This record gives sequence, C-alpha cells and structure tokens, in this order.
Amino acid sequence: MVFCFSVIILTFAKKIRMELSTVFKKARLAASGFDSFSRRDEVLNFLADMLESETEWLLAANRKDLDRMDAGNPKYDRLKLTGERIAGMAADMRRVAALPSPLDRLLEEHFLANDLQLQKVTVPIGVIGVIYEARPNVTCDVFSLCFKSGNACVLKGGSDAVFSNEALMSLIHRALAHYGANSSMVTLLPSDRASAHALLTARGWVDVVIPRGSRELIDFVCENARIPVIETGAGVVHTYLDMTCQRDMAAVIINNAKTRRVSVCNALDCLIVHKRWLKELSIIMNPLADAHVSVYADELSYDALKGRYPDDLLFPADSSSFGTEFEDYKIAVKTVNGIREALAHIERYGSKHSEAIISDDKKNIELFLKHVDAAAVYANASTAFTDGAQFGMGAEIGISTQKLHARGPMGLKELTSYKWVIRGNGQIRPR
Repeated sequence: MVFCFSVIILTFAKKIRMELSTVFKKARLAASGFDSFSRRDEVLNFLADMLESETEWLLAANRKDLDRMDAGNPKYDRLKLTGERIAGMAADMRRVAALPSPLDRLLEEHFLANDLQLQKVTVPIGVIGVIYEARPNVTCDVFSLCFKSGNACVLKGGSDAVFSNEALMSLIHRALAHYGANSSMVTLLPSDRASAHALLTARGWVDVVIPRGSRELIDFVCENARIPVIETGAGVVHTYLDMTCQRDMAAVIINNAKTRRVSVCNALDCLIVHKRWLKELSIIMNPLADAHVSVYADELSYDALKGRYPDDLLFPADSSSFGTEFEDYKIAVKTVNGIREALAHIERYGSKHSEAIISDDKKNIELFLKHVDAAAVYANASTAFTDGAQFGMGAEIGISTQKLHARGPMGLKELTSYKWVIRGNGQIRPR
C-alpha cells in the first residue's frame, strides 16, 4: 500500500514538472527576446498607479488570506497589507523605474598586444526563480527589479498568501498587456509543493533560484535545488553595547532595531552587553518593556534585570535562546567582558546578515567593522536599515547572506551578469 502511494506521488510530481516545463520554456523565450522592449519604465509607473487605484480591491483579497491565519502567527505581520504598505510598494516601483538601467554598462575595456579589443559588459542573468512565504510585497518587488533588468521571473508564493499574490499578479499582467509586453516575463506558479520541486529542478530553463523566508524554507531550497541558489533572508541579528557609548542613544537604537517590525529579517534578536552596563541595563531596556518585549537573559543580565524589568517578560536564557531568529517581541541578552567576547559570540551564533556595535571607542568600532563577517555591519545605527529601498536600490529581491555573486540587499545591479565582447580584424591565435 505504501509502495503504491509513493508511486502515485512520484507520478503526480512528474506530471506537474512536465506541465510546468512549458511555462519555464516560455519564460526563457520571453527573456531572450526582451532586449528590444523599450517601455519598461512606463510599464512600472503605470503599474504603480494601478496599485494605488486598486488598493481597496487588493486589501479585500489580502483579507481572505489574513482570515485563514492566526493573528498571533509571526508571519501575520508579513502577510498583512495596508493602504500605507501598498502606497509604499507603489513608491518603490516608481523609484525602480527612475533608476538607470543596469544593462549594457561597460565594466572593463582594454586592447591586447595583437590589437584585439576586449570589453566586459553587463547582461541580464536570464530567468530568475523566487520561492517565498507570506510576503505579498515580494511579488511586486521581484517583478519590478527583474523587469527593469531584463530578466524573466518565475514566482512561487506560499499558500498563506495565495489570494494576495493572485490579485497582484493580475494587475501586473494587465499592465504588461496594456503596453504589449510579453506576459511570460513573469509567472506565478501554483502554491503547492510540487510546483516548488518543478522550479528547483528546472535545469536549462531557470538560471538561479532565490528563497525568501524562514531558515526552514532556505534549507529546503538548498537541499533540493538542481540549479544555482542565492541564499537570502534568514537573519540572526546582534547589537553589541560596548563599554563606552551614549546610553540614551543606545536605548533608542536598540528599541528601533527590535520593535520597528519584529517579523522582518533585520530585526534585532540578541543584545550583547558589556558588563559595565549591567547596573544601567534596565534603563536602557525600558523602551522594550513598554513594547512588551520578552527578554531571555543570561545569568548576569538576568540578575541585573530582576525586579527592574517586568517579571512576566523576564526569563532565564537557555541553549535555544542564542542563535534564534525570533520574528516576535522577544530578545536574548548576553553579557561579555569585552569586544573580543562579543566578536566570538557573533561568529558562533550569527547568520551573516546584519550586526551592529554601539560605541564611542573608535578603535573598537573599526575592529568590529573589519572583523565581523556579515553582509551589513553597523556602527551606532539601527540594523533596521538593511533594506534595498533604504540603501537607494528602489527595492530589493532579497538580502544575500552568502559571498558568491552578490551580498547584502540585491537590487538591479545584482540581477545582472556580464559577458566579454571581443572585436578583431582577422587575428588568429598562433599554434
């Protein structure tokens, strides 16, 4: 019986892959013939206007998704659309449209001794697959960046956001049709797991896949993909409170990094505290208490906060407290004797996403900025700024935590590759 069931599952998965192979082929053909389309910015601006004019309709679709999710789920905030967030999506799209094209940029040029002219120029990657969870804004961000950079995109959203993603995709296709652009430049796959497997194994059709979501999603993609993967998203974020720093500024930065939006990947997960601050730690963390943030403190910081931080929000740290991306109103606290211990803690538990130091010691600041291995490293600022739009990229397709090809927020330039163009006048290579 188990064998028969396995055969049925494998047969179904094979059938899905065969059906979707046509989709992938169309995306490849659309990308290969897209360089002649010159009205990309007009499409993006038109679509931005549509997002704003159809706000109520989009909110109604999003409400269908929200009604199926527990409001206490950490993904709920990521899933939720508001009028303000839709306006922000439209604004980001207009910013992408206003940026210069990343294509056909001359990166390098020189002549060889035999008079061959070599030029290194930027080109689209080709077809980009993105697998993401309850983040409908990703649908628009990925499309705008891929479309502007000449890449076709194949999107596989989560079942949590199916109504929101389908509504957004219908607007995108309407905008493409209005300008006569190839609709296969963007495709939304079904939200089932079979579609994910088909995308991850689309060798020869999809050039790269980018997961955006939880550690579990990223691991699933890395373990099952037969095409290149750019890891993005998972963020175990630390901020180190150095021996010398401005206490009031530290309190403001820490509160912003933790509570601005707890469900995003740049939110603070662990506060590393120099022991010098233990007596004033409750003052620094008062804003977190006001925001009802639960604290998982090591022994020294727990003793320092006991009776000074709400009892119902203070817990002893355990082995799971460090190295955890909380995505919630929760934070871990680790006490250290100095910056070397802080660096060691980050090296052990960090995810190479965003890390920060709050300090008045210029030597320690430079030591931290140089030695911390992360995509974004901050001094005296909130990690909440790790974001493509905040970095001036218009939007982002994700925040890469790896080192090959791209690192940190990925915008238009990161969605290009390059090729060598060689011009000659009859040269041949000697034997």
